[in-house]
Order: sequence, then structure tokens, then C-alpha cells
Amino acid sequence: MSSSTVVEQSSGAGEYERTERTTPTRARERASYDRERIHAILDAGYVCHLGFVRDGAPVVLPTLYGRIGERLYVHGSTGSRPLRDAGEAEEPGMPVCVTVTHVDGLVLARSAFHHSLNYRSVVVQGTARRVTDKAELTAALDALVEQVVPGRAADSRPASAKELAATAVLRIDLSEVSAKAREGGPSDDAEDLALPHWSGVVPVTTAYGAPVPADDLAPGIPVPDYLTGL
Repeated sequence: MSSSTVVEQSSGAGEYERTERTTPTRARERASYDRERIHAILDAGYVCHLGFVRDGAPVVLPTLYGRIGERLYVHGSTGSRPLRDAGEAEEPGMPVCVTVTHVDGLVLARSAFHHSLNYRSVVVQGTARRVTDKAELTAALDALVEQVVPGRAADSRPASAKELAATAVLRIDLSEVSAKAREGGPSDDAEDLALPHWSGVVPVTTAYGAPVPADDLAPGIPVPDYLTGL
């Protein structure tokens, strides 16, 4: 995979502090610690990968997430072992790594070595703690719904006490966090420029189809504006 030219931003008031774990060992020029940029990347998605160690072996699970300020909330079930291991807020919690990635383009070079992707990603290192406060849990679940479809939380029935008891949410503070991104075209070697192979970028975007009503939806209920706006 090839490198690209992305200016590394220096630490400042609007940036997260760099640590050994958030400093990449490769392509450091792609790294960013800017809060607004990191929040924007997080807010643009809704599926993350949660990594942790279980019985001495690494485990990575895909799951939903939501952000409220400087906290990331990860969804799960009370029957999930990693969420049980995280314990309650006052306990030590569980060391985790959370990643979010968006693919923006397929970068096709003349040589196989320089093929790459245009992407935006965020890596969060920290300690996950289970949310037990009812008010925070309710707000976190609303944030998870809003992360997927903005406007939906206010247009659905809130979770019942039974449903809250069956749902587990982990909280990870955004303190040790970084972004990494690539943009632009392929980085072909000068001696390969004359080769007869197509070179360039294939853009990748997310598209939403027309909403499909449930079979048992009552007649006369229109598609809400927040869905047509997608």
C-alpha cells in the first residue's frame, strides 16, 4: 500500500493529547488529533469495532455506537460477556480499543504495490465501563438511535424498564484518541508512469434506498421527513 500527502497537525487547545499509543509507527503524516475532525469522523458512522482481550486472546466485535460530547457509548446485551466484564462505573472497567473507519475511494495504481484506499478512521484507546445510571443509560440509548437515524429517537417509543434492564451500554471517555486519513490519487513510481495500466481513484459512497414500510404498518402513516432527507 502506498503513502499519501496529508499534513500532520500539531497539538493545540483544540486537539487531543498525543500519546505513545495514538502515535502511528507508519505514515505519521496522515495522523490528526483535531477534536472537530475526530468528532466529524465519529458522527458520520454508526458501526464500530470493539477490541478487547478475553481469556488471554484478542477479540474484536462489530457493534453500534453513539457519541455525546467527549464520551462514546457502545451498545450490547446484558448477556454479553465483555459487557459483564466491564462491570459498573465505579469498578476498574475493561481496557478496550474502539475503531471507526470510512472508505472513500479505491486507489488503483499502475503497480500492485502502490494500490491503496482513501479513508477516514478514528482509533479510541481507553477503559470501558458499564453505564448503570438510569438517566445516563436513557440518554445513551437515545444517542445510539440518533447516531443511526437523526430525528428517530423522538419519533419512537422510549425503552421500558424491562428493556432497559436487558440492555447494556459501555462508556468510553474520549481522551486517548486519534484520527488517520488518506486522500488523493495513486503514488506511482516515475518509472511506472508509461505502463499501459489504468490508474486513478474509484469513489466510494454510502447510498440509502427508498424506505420500505413494514407489512403491518397502519395505513395513512407517512414516511417521516428525517427519512426522506437521507
